[in-house]
Amino acid sequence: MAHALDELRKTMEELGIEPKKALGQNFLVSDHVIQKIIQAAKETNPQSLIEVGPGPGALTRSLIKFGVDFKVIELDSKIANYWRTQNLEVIEADALRIDWKSLIGKKPSVLVSNLPYQISSSLVIDRSLDENMLDAMVLMFQKEVAQKIKADRDHSTYGMLSIFSQTFWNIETLLEASPRDFLPAPKVASRVLVFTKKESPIQDKQKYLKFLKGAFSQPRKLMVSNLAHTVGRKKEELLGHYKTLGISEKARAEELTLQQFVDFYFLLGYK
Repeated sequence: MAHALDELRKTMEELGIEPKKALGQNFLVSDHVIQKIIQAAKETNPQSLIEVGPGPGALTRSLIKFGVDFKVIELDSKIANYWRTQNLEVIEADALRIDWKSLIGKKPSVLVSNLPYQISSSLVIDRSLDENMLDAMVLMFQKEVAQKIKADRDHSTYGMLSIFSQTFWNIETLLEASPRDFLPAPKVASRVLVFTKKESPIQDKQKYLKFLKGAFSQPRKLMVSNLAHTVGRKKEELLGHYKTLGISEKARAEELTLQQFVDFYFLLGYK
């Protein structure tokens, strides 16, 4: 069986390419990491697959074998053309700028990606905002970003990204990946998270995101001051809701639980 590093070198030579720093290309070369990601993707039982940034195909070659509807999103035109020659449906574009609504469709869809680090947080927020969400995502992140996404209230990295992500997804850590699992080796460790869609009572996701951003807008300030400024409510009204939810008047945003944020959002009359 061919090893990922051998396959990578062969494809890079065939295409005459090198990883591009500007596109955040750190190609996966660990057989163990690849197998774990593919197994996790398999366990989501996808009827449709999407991969962002297939690169030379460390994950792509295995995902093709699932035998389901499969699309790849690739910004590098040389790599995009290569996958077209392999009879794959290729969307040559920035993953943050395409119409995901038409891409996801009605089948249970799963996103699998060794994400370029610079788009990872934005992509998670955008896919959480989708009205018709993906069923699952198996994504590689810079470890620090993965910690923020999965953090609970007692962790120092807990913040807006943690709460927003966890409102719409159940999130599990799949594995840690070291710099040597990539070519070129990044300067930081990485982590793979598995997201599965969960039901949420929030209807207006954009408003909810704005509310959370407002709560965390100046982390050193008391949350009541942040919210009075960003949601345009009087402090007296906000403190009345604090009382209902058992929140201290001196609370900062990072002291509230996810459930308290959701409850607070509805107390403000939002949907």
